[in-house]
Amino acid sequence: MSDYGNFEKVGELGTTLPRNDESITTKPGDIILYQGNQITIYYDTNTWEFTRLGRINDVSPQELRGILGDGDVTTVLSLTD
Repeated sequence: MSDYGNFEKVGELGTTLPRNDESITTKPGDIILYQGNQITIYYDTNTWEFTRLGRINDVSPQELRGILGDGDVTTVLSLTD
């Protein structure tokens, strides 16, 4: 994932997933599907047509920026049973 616009990390999925876009104003910690083929993790706000996938809870915007850091990162998303 790479920094974009000083408010999110964006990563290509390499495939396209089904979308259920709606107008959303993101909050820090939101995990969003963008255009069906990109995952974004927000550390600030943005308003656009997105599909919300999930949320990272109990982390401040500053902590989230620290965790994600500057530059490119590799992120693994998983589901629990």
